[in-house]
Amino acid sequence: MAVSVAAAYVSPITWTRSAPVQSSTARLPATGIGKAMSVTSGTKSESGVGETIRVVIHALIIALIIRTFLFQPFNIPSGSMIPTLLVGDYLFVSKFSYGFSKHSFPFSPDLFEGRIFGKEPERGDVVVFKLPRDNSTDYIKRVIGLPGDHIRMVNGHLQINGTPVKKELIGKKDVSAGAGYRDRATLYRETLPNGVSYVSQELDLFGNMLGRNTPEFVVPAGHYFMMGDNRDNSTDSRVPREQGGVGYVPFENFVGRAEVIFFSVNDGEAHNMGRDVHMEHDLRYDRADEFMEIVLNCWDSWEDDAIVAKLGLLK
Repeated sequence: MAVSVAAAYVSPITWTRSAPVQSSTARLPATGIGKAMSVTSGTKSESGVGETIRVVIHALIIALIIRTFLFQPFNIPSGSMIPTLLVGDYLFVSKFSYGFSKHSFPFSPDLFEGRIFGKEPERGDVVVFKLPRDNSTDYIKRVIGLPGDHIRMVNGHLQINGTPVKKELIGKKDVSAGAGYRDRATLYRETLPNGVSYVSQELDLFGNMLGRNTPEFVVPAGHYFMMGDNRDNSTDSRVPREQGGVGYVPFENFVGRAEVIFFSVNDGEAHNMGRDVHMEHDLRYDRADEFMEIVLNCWDSWEDDAIVAKLGLLK
């Protein structure tokens, strides 16, 4: 997420010498005290401005390091990963999970090719990546196919290397179809060959049924097959990039792995249009439970009272 910084204009400090003070009977000799005080005051002002600039620069450098090498926040603007991720969710993505490529850096500078300190993703990981057809748009999908895998959809059933993935019916649910329309979704629990389990959904009315039956895809070396959990409403690797889809995703395009939701706003599309957020109605507190549990566990494990006292914090 890009951060814009507005530079404050600081006008130069100037000093003017006052006219000498005269009494009615005698001219007092100039002492130079007024000039010295002006210079001292100006020096303090310059020092304060310089210190502020240094603090801002240091903060920006620290933020850039964290964003590039550790964690980066993202928000979910569309429903392709429903029910796992909802529109309006905000999550942290770990940048170090798969090593680093040029896409780990802001604006994807052409510094080097491939990845350094690379670690291959596991099947089932939820990953943020750069869309292969433009190498700039951020997408988030689940890793379904690894290099060399044979992937196919048959009547809505995912097959990996000729074996159907375990798929259990959970039930049905009324869901939003966008633009004020409602739909009925059928929820399933899928379990991948490595044991990763998640909930996917199919739409009864407004879904794209074409994605339920596909030809067989053979994932090339160094690439991955990505799919959204909202199977009938996800532009993913089932559609080639030449047809406006995602196609196979090069490992180099991976940005990071989705780790935890830290904030969630109901009806995200409405907020994007500028409607005010109302705490009691719009925040989805339960979506950030895992993050809050992590924070509380870290807080409980912080048992050094001396450090807490120095920071002015209360346990």
